[in-house]
Amino acid sequence: MSDSPKGKPDQKQEQELPKEAASFLASLTEQDKVLIIVKHELFEGNWDSMLVDLKDRLAGRPYIFKLAGRIQEDIERIGRLKAFERKCGINLSNYIKVDQV
Repeated sequence: MSDSPKGKPDQKQEQELPKEAASFLASLTEQDKVLIIVKHELFEGNWDSMLVDLKDRLAGRPYIFKLAGRIQEDIERIGRLKAFERKCGINLSNYIKVDQV
């Protein structure tokens, strides 16, 4: 189950990206982009599954995705990215690709 719309955007969808969303995308850090890609590639587009994985790592339980020393920061980033996706009704994974990181 995904937290946001899935699928690849067509050119029309990208052209119609709201100004606020385009500005937000332009402001993303490399760490933000990595999280968006990992959400798409390893967690089937689901922020909640990714958050569970990171919190399990913090608690010393088995986990899937390994991040070096920045788990709490990434949990905060995920909250911000997830909230933005919901607010704008977009899936950031459609706009951030591996070659952009």
